[in-house]
Amino acid sequence: MSRSGPRGGLAGNRDYLRLWGAQGISAFGSHITLVALPLVAILTLEASPFEVAALTALELLPFLLLGIPAGVWVDRLRRRPVLVLTDFARAASLLSIPLAYGLGALTLPHLYAVALVNGALTVFFTLAYQAYLPTLVERADLVRANARFEATETVARLAGPASGGGLVGLLSAPVAILADAVSFVVSGALILRIRDRERPAERAARPARSRGAFRSELREGARFALRDDYVRPILATTAVLNVGFGMVWAVLLVYAVRDLGLGAGVLGLTLSAGEVGGLLGAVAVGRVTTSIGPGPVVVAAPLLFGPAFLAIAIAPSSMPFPSLVIGWAVVSFASVVFNATTVGVRQSRVPLRLQGRVVGVSRTIVWGVTPLGALLGGALGSAVGMRETIVAGAAVALAAVVPAALSPLRSLRSLPDAAAPDLARF
Repeated sequence: MSRSGPRGGLAGNRDYLRLWGAQGISAFGSHITLVALPLVAILTLEASPFEVAALTALELLPFLLLGIPAGVWVDRLRRRPVLVLTDFARAASLLSIPLAYGLGALTLPHLYAVALVNGALTVFFTLAYQAYLPTLVERADLVRANARFEATETVARLAGPASGGGLVGLLSAPVAILADAVSFVVSGALILRIRDRERPAERAARPARSRGAFRSELREGARFALRDDYVRPILATTAVLNVGFGMVWAVLLVYAVRDLGLGAGVLGLTLSAGEVGGLLGAVAVGRVTTSIGPGPVVVAAPLLFGPAFLAIAIAPSSMPFPSLVIGWAVVSFASVVFNATTVGVRQSRVPLRLQGRVVGVSRTIVWGVTPLGALLGGALGSAVGMRETIVAGAAVALAAVVPAALSPLRSLRSLPDAAAPDLARF
């Protein structure tokens, strides 16, 4: 079966559609938990701002600790079984929260453990699905395929927080997490139905499983990611953006609940309303990258984050809804456009045999710094206040444009060709 499916393009590619559907369903559940899990800490366990920030940091910490070695393992393994196993394992981990709550045994360390375990499983899932996608679709379809992933992620962010807030209000925050556990089960079942098992030639091109080669394989992936003229500036720009975003997200829910006085339902509705910007970004990204090129898009999109965070920081307590929605809408728009474009550029540029390792190095860097930003945001929030912390996050986000603007990305008018094989070799 060809990558483009029997009728050609993404619409006729059933394996891609199953992967897309699985990602959309699990993303919806995950965005319920994105609101519900911190609210478990805030409302059920009365956690402090720093304790809530630590919860966010622990969920992302595995990208810093596991991202690079996980990339080697993903390149050695078939990606589809990795996706299925991590989906089912995440469902079991999340299920422990409502069970512990029902038994009266839920504690903050339990939440930390679930955040850490799910974060580790998400490392493997993310690396595997991004490495798997280029085997299911043609190179010319990569940006559109990633844009559809971003679109469903946006729809999930649109519906998930509102649903999460509503479920928290109706059932309690721990019970609301059940919805995410169910979504992972459905996602894993859909991925099981993917018929493309990764062609023998593609598996044979992967590194041998010798123990002594592991360190060399790590260096090969890291060398490509850190030396390529297109991948390296994308990593730098994304990393700085994520530090700023981590600072803001670490205090955002506490700021909304305690400083602005929003209830769980209104908070979820506010975040969901802002995701309209993400839908617009998913619709616009294909046309924008075609008209001005993916490189200028990568340079321009980060410029939107700073002003958006400032709009959130100046939200008046008497009527916070407009400022919060506008600010979050701009963040969502910029995130979708930036992510779909940068992932497409990277997938197009990286040789197939290195996809897992380069994604691992990339995620280690760009997600690994996010918990550092979250801890910094939590510390600043406790020391100087929530609004001031969000302003500081906006300043960091504005600085993110520098690496991209000083790189060859600024003149990249179409997706780059895959790099020559010897670029990644010693």
